Amino acid sequence: MLDAKLQAQLKTYLEKLQRPIELVATLDHSQASRDMRVLLADVASPSALVAVREIDDGERVPSFGIAGNDEPARVRFAGLPMGHEFSSLVLALLQVGGHPPKVDADLIEQIRDIEGPLHFETYLSLSCQNCPEVVQALNLLAVLNPRITHEAIDGALFPDEVAQRNIMAVPSVFLNGQPFGQGRMGVEQIVARLDTGRAQRDAVRLSQREPYDMLVVGGGPAGAAAAIYAARKGIRTGVVAERFGGQVLDTLSIENFISVPETEGPKFAAALEQHVRRYDVDVMNAQRVKRLKPAQSAGGLIELALDSGATLKARSLIVATGARWRELNVPGEQAYRNKGVAYCPHCDGPLFKGKRVAVVGGGNSGVEAAIDLAGIASEVTLLEYADALRADAVLTDKLESLPNVRIVTSAQTTEVQGNGRQVTGLVYRDRSTGQSRTIGLEGVFVQIGLQPNTDWLQGTLELSRQGEIVVDPRGQTSLPGVFAAGDVTTVPFKQIIIATGDGAKAALGAFDHLMRQPQTVAAAAAAAAATA
Repeated sequence: MLDAKLQAQLKTYLEKLQRPIELVATLDHSQASRDMRVLLADVASPSALVAVREIDDGERVPSFGIAGNDEPARVRFAGLPMGHEFSSLVLALLQVGGHPPKVDADLIEQIRDIEGPLHFETYLSLSCQNCPEVVQALNLLAVLNPRITHEAIDGALFPDEVAQRNIMAVPSVFLNGQPFGQGRMGVEQIVARLDTGRAQRDAVRLSQREPYDMLVVGGGPAGAAAAIYAARKGIRTGVVAERFGGQVLDTLSIENFISVPETEGPKFAAALEQHVRRYDVDVMNAQRVKRLKPAQSAGGLIELALDSGATLKARSLIVATGARWRELNVPGEQAYRNKGVAYCPHCDGPLFKGKRVAVVGGGNSGVEAAIDLAGIASEVTLLEYADALRADAVLTDKLESLPNVRIVTSAQTTEVQGNGRQVTGLVYRDRSTGQSRTIGLEGVFVQIGLQPNTDWLQGTLELSRQGEIVVDPRGQTSLPGVFAAGDVTTVPFKQIIIATGDGAKAALGAFDHLMRQPQTVAAAAAAAAATA
């Protein structure tokens, strides 16, 4: 099951175990159970601290739990945690085995104080790059709090459950049998939902912080680069972000970041955060910015109001909030979001095996999505608003060669239809004839580009017609002391490597701005006099 390379890596990791653990499995004679039996043997073989035991009373077959310290297994996997989930398995082994998690002490204390009992179930697909963060967060809660249990379930192995619970997107999380959430969630976000008083406590705590010399909004490539460059200048630096990594977390494969031949979005995002935390940067995760209040005078403080009620102050600001998937904005889209309407073919595609789906968008992302889905779905219809596909020729040639793909151009999507529980069809207008047509299907994948995250900046600084922040070559916006970088700006060619360069440039521009402020010059002169 595990090749020699994985075995060697696993052995290195298992050397960090501090106490014995036991893999308690429920198996039968199916092929999936046979594969799991081999996997568990491979996992146990490198370490004398790992044992395997089979029982007959597990709820799902095949499944296994990780038990340690003479306690019952609170972390379980129903299915083989391979692919993106292999890292979730390794982390669970280490944490149950006593290896300390890389989490702030305050957050660990909050997790241990959560009341229970709480039983989480996460439905995932092994091709989903968003699922591991959720699985690992909930596993951590179960490891730290004896009142919490968690089971990660491969939806492909339990299709009856997926159908019964009407799961149309992954990850889908249930708490005590009831829907809890869908999509990517970090441990801070989950804890905030469980600990209802945390947001208020956080707001008070954040509002009491001293003003920052440079505050970065956004934790993607641009924000991370800006924070690193600012911190290396020795100034007080903070980062406030909804989720560190930003849109990179939703990227399956990265093969064009120079010096890194190939990686995956979540791994790249984790490396960004790890690099930032090497410096004295105050990282504030799971925080949404609501409003920007410009400085009232030259050299004054810029204020940021957060959704939590907190207010942060800074002498300079870098906006690196990136972009999000652009929506169709047609009737039915929001009503059937995660009920057949999806935006990530890599994550949710496996849930539509053997079903009829449509892809809206004929650019590179849309055509790539249609090609991927053609290997899973029974029928794929690609709808493009223009009279021809806009993707690269090599992609369109590949798409046109697939027998279960239909291409419709000059098609304006006007409605997503459903039966109240899930998508049943899509309506489009033929722009060449004006006629309205309906396609019967079970899934709609929207791939029509990106929209900058600037809603909170409307009326505050200059934006382009597309809603992007207008910047000069130094990253300066129309507001003094406020800079911007990355996909949220008017800079062309939205690429990770360009965003990181933009972040560095904006930080250098903001630092130069700070150095020219009267109080900075006075402080530098006083410091020089003190050392003379």
